[in-house]
Amino acid sequence: MIPRVCPLWLIALFAIAAMSLSASASAAQVRAWLDRSSMQLGETVTLNIEVSDDSSAPQPDFSVLQQDFNLLGTQSSTAMSIINGQASSKLIWAVGLEPKRVGTFTIPALTVAGAQTQALTLTVQPGSSTSGKAGDDVFLEVTADPKAPYVQQQVRLTLKLFYALNLTDGVVEDPHGDGLIARKLGQDASYAADVDGRRYRVLERHYALSAEKSGSLTLAPVTFRGHAVNPADINSFFNRGRAIAAQAPALTFDVRARPAGSGSEAWLPAQSLTLAADGIEATTQARVGEPLTLTLHLKGQGLGFEQLPELKLPQIDGADIYPDKETTQNKDDGSWVSGERERKFAIVPNRAGPLHIPQLGISWWDTEHDRAASSEVAGITLTVTPLAASPGSAADAANADNAGAAKSAAGAPAVVVAHSAPAAIGELRLWRALAATGFALWVLTLLAGWLWRRRRVRPRADAGDDGYVMGDGAAAARKAFNGACARNDLRGASRALLAWARAQGIAVRSLGELSSRLADAGQREAIGLLDRGMYAASAGDEIGERLVAAFRRGLAPAEVAAPKASASVLPPLYPAA
Repeated sequence: MIPRVCPLWLIALFAIAAMSLSASASAAQVRAWLDRSSMQLGETVTLNIEVSDDSSAPQPDFSVLQQDFNLLGTQSSTAMSIINGQASSKLIWAVGLEPKRVGTFTIPALTVAGAQTQALTLTVQPGSSTSGKAGDDVFLEVTADPKAPYVQQQVRLTLKLFYALNLTDGVVEDPHGDGLIARKLGQDASYAADVDGRRYRVLERHYALSAEKSGSLTLAPVTFRGHAVNPADINSFFNRGRAIAAQAPALTFDVRARPAGSGSEAWLPAQSLTLAADGIEATTQARVGEPLTLTLHLKGQGLGFEQLPELKLPQIDGADIYPDKETTQNKDDGSWVSGERERKFAIVPNRAGPLHIPQLGISWWDTEHDRAASSEVAGITLTVTPLAASPGSAADAANADNAGAAKSAAGAPAVVVAHSAPAAIGELRLWRALAATGFALWVLTLLAGWLWRRRRVRPRADAGDDGYVMGDGAAAARKAFNGACARNDLRGASRALLAWARAQGIAVRSLGELSSRLADAGQREAIGLLDRGMYAASAGDEIGERLVAAFRRGLAPAEVAAPKASASVLPPLYPAA
């Protein structure tokens, strides 16, 4: 019997089926699930994606869920097991989802490791129960004092989170509302409390709340979102646990406008405000031209330093005022914000006599007693004495002579003058003429001395074009040289040294010429160091010090020897025997 031959198309069909089964066997197994299928608005739900036997699979694309959900972060975990010698692994992604609205949502199929998950359905109901109350697993409590503040007045806001679960994470959002500004104060407090017979752990937080405008303002509900772990759930090791949420009710404030009787100055509603001054007292000694330092301190409890006015001093008759830069800071004790400003003023008397520093004050509104108040610094009157003259000065001598003459006149008996009035007038004219002649001769002597000095320090004809003024003489050039060395200005020192040499009659145009004309080896070495330092990439500070030390005793020119007769290269006409 001849066997029948299998058709080629049947063989191909079997091959395709085998390849399909092989690919199906090699493809990873994936599944998706939600930790719950229904929830309330304001809560969060966790979407889990599991991949079996493929620990290197890339993360799925969760961006397709952003249309209906807020993505709250993704975590991943890997688990491996060996059963009867066969190893297996599981890769799990967990992403937190927060629905944006109430309704029924379909989470579409996601492609993972070449396979697709099944679609899921989630029902979101109105979140009326997220406000929480005593007895629930978690709830929030928010209190405020006062409920009817003035505009820009600090409201002490206290937020408490009560929870009776094992939290793995959680976030309490900061208070916010239209026209309201919240600033966190101090550190969070953590403690335990019993509420309606149930034991809670409590997280307490304080805020400073202020209103930017008057009227009815609403603080939005404060929300807590987190995850809690159930120790009895063995799967809690691989995820953050059950999502939980709580919400405090909204608060409404009746913000009052600034009172009509608060004046026209800066509006400062504060629990307390102090203005203080130090540095100058009634017993402080003051002299003309000597500065006095006055320091002003301004501190407001319930106000930030941004709300406090800038510290200034009014004009003071008989003194000039020079303000320093103002320093500012904010402090808090966990309940109150305290803004501080401090500024120093230099007060320089410009004439002798009484100097009055006027009273300083600042108006503010006492929120504790609901009334206008002011903080003041009392005025001070000082006696400014003239600036003391130096001992032995001509003024002291003249004052001493006048005082002695007055004392002699006061202690001596009256003397009858025997000269006649015309004679006394003639003698006075004679003394005046002599005084005028002496003054004229003194002026002429000064003028002659000045002309003589100018003739001595006239610039030399061989002065170089180094930019140095030769008319200042050797002393001025030496002074300029020392100054340039002190600043380590090597080029300036070079110009001044050449000018100094030329002023002393050494006709040189460069440092090399000057070095060859000096007898002191130390000075020549210092000039070489100066010449190299000017063209180096960086010069050390010790070059200037060595130059000053080398030329401390002045220039040491070498003796100029008489020129020697040059020896002839030709033999003598008449050789000597």
